[in-house]
Amino acid sequence: MCGILALEWKNSGAASRGPVNENRVTQDMTITRNFRISGALLLGAVAATGIAVPASAQQYRQELRHSVTPCRGEGPAVWINVTDIEASSGTLRVQLYRGTRADWLESGRWLNRIEVPARAGSMQICMPVPSTGDYAIAIRHDVNGNGSTDIRTDGGGMSNNPSINIFNLGRPSIDRTRFSIGREVKPMTIRIRYM
Repeated sequence: MCGILALEWKNSGAASRGPVNENRVTQDMTITRNFRISGALLLGAVAATGIAVPASAQQYRQELRHSVTPCRGEGPAVWINVTDIEASSGTLRVQLYRGTRADWLESGRWLNRIEVPARAGSMQICMPVPSTGDYAIAIRHDVNGNGSTDIRTDGGGMSNNPSINIFNLGRPSIDRTRFSIGREVKPMTIRIRYM
């Protein structure tokens, strides 16, 4: 925005000056460059303070590599023991949501996502959490790894292990899946269920 203002200022005065003066052009270029640098610094400062973009919007859709490091510290993080995985094929997709009705299981409203190759039996996943508060976790076992939900073969599970059935279409309410976390590493077991 500041760079645009500088260019408009420079162009608006050019017609009123008359013949081109080499010193005047050099001064205009220096002033324009200084405005651009100042504008860039101002925009950088605004972005760094989070004024331009709400902090909550910046945190959605973070695809993370799995690492146990956050669970070895003080948190906040969730150390998930995923059980009852039927096959060593496809991927496990673990997604962290804010513990609100507006975000829970809504497309693109997840905070963090970790995908790992599935291994039959049990697996441990460390899910970092952005800050203390209320959250919910959903896990899907994409058995054939095609990236689509196949109701007849894929499995799923959620924090607090609510019942998942045809009546709630695999979407239990946030009230049944929400958990609170402080500055801690919270242990949790999530059981994968298949139809």
